Amino acid sequence: MDLSSNYTLPLPENPIIVGFGGVGVDILAAVPSFPKPDSKIRTTHLKVQGGGNTGNALTSASRLGLKPRIISKVANDTQGRAVLEELKADGVDTSYFVVSEEGNSPFTYIIVDSQMNTRTCIHTAGYPSMVPEDLRQINLLSALNGARVVYFDGRMHESALVIAEEALRQKISILIDAERPREGLNDLLTFADYVVCSEKFPQAWTEASSIPRALVSIMLRLPGLKFVISTLGKDGCIMLEKCVDKGHQLEETDVDSSFESLTQRRGDSIAMPTCIASPLTRFGADGIGSISGRLYFGTAEKIPSSELIDTTGAGDAFIGAVLYAICAKLPPEKMLPFASYVAAANCRALGARSGLPYRTDPLLASFTQ
Repeated sequence: MDLSSNYTLPLPENPIIVGFGGVGVDILAAVPSFPKPDSKIRTTHLKVQGGGNTGNALTSASRLGLKPRIISKVANDTQGRAVLEELKADGVDTSYFVVSEEGNSPFTYIIVDSQMNTRTCIHTAGYPSMVPEDLRQINLLSALNGARVVYFDGRMHESALVIAEEALRQKISILIDAERPREGLNDLLTFADYVVCSEKFPQAWTEASSIPRALVSIMLRLPGLKFVISTLGKDGCIMLEKCVDKGHQLEETDVDSSFESLTQRRGDSIAMPTCIASPLTRFGADGIGSISGRLYFGTAEKIPSSELIDTTGAGDAFIGAVLYAICAKLPPEKMLPFASYVAAANCRALGARSGLPYRTDPLLASFTQ
């Protein structure tokens, strides 16, 4: 008797999301160690599959049960056709793609160093790139119709701003992946309800002396934000959520000290991801300001070295799970461990999508109960 359906991840009431940004093809070469200049080495494994932040994140979300639509651009070449076919097979709506009859689709060479568990990306951009003139108003309105969240990876900023403005008019929430500073990202971030950052972005963008202080700065610079998350790789993640203090006089606490207190409460024996939350507090950072909210420290799953294959796309997998959590209205205490588990699952296979879990994975539902 098959009991797997009893543990299937529940479907949100509104599962429709829209993503705009990069898609392409990843050519992954796993090697015993990173090659030295002017050397010749052999691969231990080779994989060709779809890639790009938006393609990966929305594939992750689709496998979790959401109904993603992607707005992007590829060329009518072998790679572009493969991108569309793979996304369709994973349940992603590709009907809003712009397909150029000329040029080339984006692709990335990825060297996976099996010795150091690193990946090095060499990207070739698509041509011609997407411009606002490619966005037909009737198609844009159709793509956004009924959507719960719109996701941006920060690329093709001129077109992204057109879509963000329309999403704002329709009161659709916006999540932005702040992987690194990009042209036009500052303008796009002003539309954000949610931001998920790479580990290096917060301090690079704010010039703050620590990540917790940088998150306070981000919240103050972007007053429309509900929360900001910074992933920390194998060390987990940190999240600052804005909360209304409801008139209570909250004593201000140094945000660095608060985060240090949270990290000290984690147990060294915990293998599966968990979340440690602060009470409602006014977090301060000298020279920056203060904000009322909650601070969360999400631990990462401890992956045995024998199971850690490739970290490519781990951040995208995490964001796909965050998109699900927003649609399913999961509280941060459940969202962060859930997203960390999805990211860790993806690290157990070569490439950005091979290890992405499906909603029938019995462990996924346990994070939402």
